[in-house]
Amino acid sequence: MRRPIKRNRFKLAAESQRVVNLALAVAQSASRVEDLDWQARLDALVTKNLRQHHQDMLDAATEHLFQSHPNGYEVLTETLESTSTCGTFEHDGQPYTCLLIAAPVLAWTRFEIASGSIPPEALSLLSAQLSAHLLAGHTQLRLLPSLYSIDQLPRNHVETFALLERQSVAMLKQATAPVEAERAKTIPFLADIRYVLGVLAVPVGKPLFQWQTIDAPFDCVQAKSDALLQWQQETEITFKRLLPGCGIEVLLPESYYTACREADIKIRPATIRSAMFYLTQTLGKEADQFSIIIASFGEQENPGQIDEYRVSFCLRDAPEVVYGVVWPLYQAEDQIIAVNLDENEQLAGEIPGILQECGVTDIIQLEEIFAMEFCDDCGTPLFADRESDLVHTEMPDDTPTPGATHFH
Repeated sequence: MRRPIKRNRFKLAAESQRVVNLALAVAQSASRVEDLDWQARLDALVTKNLRQHHQDMLDAATEHLFQSHPNGYEVLTETLESTSTCGTFEHDGQPYTCLLIAAPVLAWTRFEIASGSIPPEALSLLSAQLSAHLLAGHTQLRLLPSLYSIDQLPRNHVETFALLERQSVAMLKQATAPVEAERAKTIPFLADIRYVLGVLAVPVGKPLFQWQTIDAPFDCVQAKSDALLQWQQETEITFKRLLPGCGIEVLLPESYYTACREADIKIRPATIRSAMFYLTQTLGKEADQFSIIIASFGEQENPGQIDEYRVSFCLRDAPEVVYGVVWPLYQAEDQIIAVNLDENEQLAGEIPGILQECGVTDIIQLEEIFAMEFCDDCGTPLFADRESDLVHTEMPDDTPTPGATHFH
């Protein structure tokens, strides 16, 4: 589960304590009617704080619950996600349910992955296909005219709610879409995610998506699978034009946080495969000429807990770490699925499996759990070498210049 940023707080502010109390009330309720009542109160209080830009208050409540009440923490994080991405807004006396969505695209390349403005023609094509294959009949749609990198997405729940409210109100009024402020510069990676964001609106009580309108036995998994296939077939050419020189995988557009989480999980194998391709091509080496070091990293506040694996790429005949990939863990079972030992006490799991598919034969897992340290100068993660020292990645001096900015 995702954790909030840690801060030293000795006493909760009154508003944060009220949020905590309501989250605990939801977690401890003993019936559905009680649960719905407490949840409605919590939703209203959280929405008020989102509208007033009180992110610090909400962060303090989340941190407190994470440390002392795991069930309450789960309730509050789910509430923060749902209330910041879905709200009710009125227009001409009619209340509308509005939802912020994301349409992710996985991309990998030896060069630069594009971001920025989407041409009007491409935006119109994406809107038409989204409406045709995913949205219910009454659903209004407005896509934002930008291809976002992860660095350019809303940074917290307050920013997410502000984006939802701003764009939803403008769409309902049929006003020109507000121009979003210029975001941070995109950090280049060999494999990354690009997002098209949008807002949906329907009269309260109406369905947003086509899979909400299917007949019994209500197989939403199959309905979503069918919708994804159609979406991929109709939009792949458009996305390839928006992301020239890239291999891509188009994912299902869904509610903002759900889509982002799915993309975060699915990009992980591509980061390793694209790294191996880049290194073998750039350095003129075969995959079996590399040594790979898998190291566990976690927050110092939670000893023994692994939050991510960092994968170091080294040449077999040199001590330096030439490249590194971060494999974040999102759920408890991710740790075992990513790296484990088979019945012969040999390294197994998703990470070793992908490396072996790429042709790597020398894979080492370090036993130590390292602190999550970053470079003081550029902020990139530090990676473990063979001696268990944390170092900055450094390509050989005679490496040919890549087709884009240096990748960390």
